Amino acid sequence: QGFSAMHSGAMKAGVLSELDKELLALAIGIAKHCDGCIGFHVKALIRLGVTREQLMETLGVCIYMGGGPAYMAAGEALLAYEEFTAAK
Repeated sequence: QGFSAMHSGAMKAGVLSELDKELLALAIGIAKHCDGCIGFHVKALIRLGVTREQLMETLGVCIYMGGGPAYMAAGEALLAYEEFTAAK
């Protein structure tokens, strides 16, 4: 319950939109190589209407900052996006 409350408070729109915050959360999930985080935040981004272009630009920054390991995790995020959007 505590984590859920923290999530709700951190992710609600403020100066940054909810979409921007989810892109940040995805980037951190990629940096930490957390498959569960990647899937969770890609699903949330799709719900919020992320475009493929927004996702790809975010993944590009992740790869720039994180090198090869981020490249591999970004690939997982792209696969998740393609899988989740194909299911719609």
